[in-house]
Amino acid sequence: ISARGPKEWNELLFPREYPLAFFEMSFLMPHLVKDKGHSVDVYFTRVYNPVWTNPDGFMWVEMLKDHDKIGCHVALTPTWSETAWFADYILPMGNATERHDNQSQETHPTKWVGFRQPVLRALREKMGETFETSRETNPGEVWEEDELHIELSWRIDPDGSLGIRQYFESPYRPGEKITVNEYYQWMFENGVPGLPEAAEKEGLTPLEYMRKYGVFAVQENVYEPHMHELSDEAMQDAHVDEATGSVWKDGALIGNMSRGRAREGFHTPSKKLEFYSPTMAAWNWGDEAIPKYMKTHVYWRDMARENNEFDLLPNYRLATLIHTRSAVKWLYEITHNNPLWLHTDDAARLGLKTGDLAKVETAIGHFVTRCWVTEGLRPGIVAMAHHLGRWRLSEEQGAPKIASAVVRLDEKGDGEYTMRQVHGVQPFKSDDPDTERIWWREVGVNQNLTFPVNPDPVSGMHCWHQKVRVTKAGAADRYGDISVDTKKSFEHYKQWLEMTKPAPGPEGLRRPLWFARPNKPQAEAYTISE
Repeated sequence: ISARGPKEWNELLFPREYPLAFFEMSFLMPHLVKDKGHSVDVYFTRVYNPVWTNPDGFMWVEMLKDHDKIGCHVALTPTWSETAWFADYILPMGNATERHDNQSQETHPTKWVGFRQPVLRALREKMGETFETSRETNPGEVWEEDELHIELSWRIDPDGSLGIRQYFESPYRPGEKITVNEYYQWMFENGVPGLPEAAEKEGLTPLEYMRKYGVFAVQENVYEPHMHELSDEAMQDAHVDEATGSVWKDGALIGNMSRGRAREGFHTPSKKLEFYSPTMAAWNWGDEAIPKYMKTHVYWRDMARENNEFDLLPNYRLATLIHTRSAVKWLYEITHNNPLWLHTDDAARLGLKTGDLAKVETAIGHFVTRCWVTEGLRPGIVAMAHHLGRWRLSEEQGAPKIASAVVRLDEKGDGEYTMRQVHGVQPFKSDDPDTERIWWREVGVNQNLTFPVNPDPVSGMHCWHQKVRVTKAGAADRYGDISVDTKKSFEHYKQWLEMTKPAPGPEGLRRPLWFARPNKPQAEAYTISE
């Protein structure tokens, strides 16, 4: 089942301009496609809504609508999203109660794995029925994505000549298509330490154990893993550098001496918690090799207060919505808007009061929203909640009616886009009588559409804070208005790109060898040959 790591890095996820990026830089995809001349034959977005969530959403709209860049866009999603409007195919996915899945979160100092099962299938199988797939029991015959990927792989490589099908063949029935049950059966038999033994004590297979209990604790009371002692096997033929306390074996550093014992240490080249980073220095970031204060793009001394410039904090969370993943109507009734927080001193200077419309100008456009005047933040700072501002292009289709506005999206040409709300949320008839009791109208503004990408030159992460200019809205401005120029977006991206220090690094490396990756690429992928 397990495939070897790839032989190449995906330049749209790990561009060589950001060799120290630890996570995929997916938010830069449309900019990289345009900049490097890339194209993608088939692009899947899985429970991913970049048009609404990511900065610079109209760059995504441009890319997704251009068939020379994206040949076919398939949106796998359990619900409508803003990105789904620009998909060639929308494949309804099963939600948490309609699919198999394994999961683990940082709930307490324990390594554990959980097993999610499709509820109706599990119930009916307990009642004696048998099924080949979960879509036979799911409402609407919804596929679970495990089954989709297995089936898709067999359709793409029916005879195995492409080398794909072999990873989707049953480990128990050679040459046959793997089932979802077999996938998790193999995982629990071979990938969860201690589970087979625990299951055997109860006369169960590992899969039966997980079906019964749903969770297994692999290791409890996990504290100070860097202090774990090296095993006798690891220490065989190893030697200790008496001067530094480093433990070496076969020319490689495997740990450090601490409290008189050989310890595993941290997952760094020195096996120590590094205050000074030799990796940063070796990759031409010597000035940043020691943690220090960094002057950023929203440095307060660079703000022209006389021109009404502010540092916008756009991603704080609300306790009621978290990541806007909740469809609970009562929570939307409590929190259905995301006004611009503005300090009382700044509001007085700008002539704004709570409820007034303000125009917020960014580097690539502007949006119009309402103010909430408060002393709950510092002067010179403005803030808007991460959630809300959902929109749809049709009365009857799109994001939930209880939490989205109907908008008109206009492409003016030459990269200029405007959005205006036709109306906010309204009472409507449905199976739930509460939808006729909706009393609010405004549902927030999609601020992220107006943000340029700010990829940190070292780590590649998006720097969410934005320098903005706040003024009182004009007579022609309306709540929810959005305007963006993607030509400015692309130029902004290029300016940040110029601050990078691309690979190759030491010894022609594409990325540091010690950076962890799931399904880590093969050694040849780490060297730039040209």
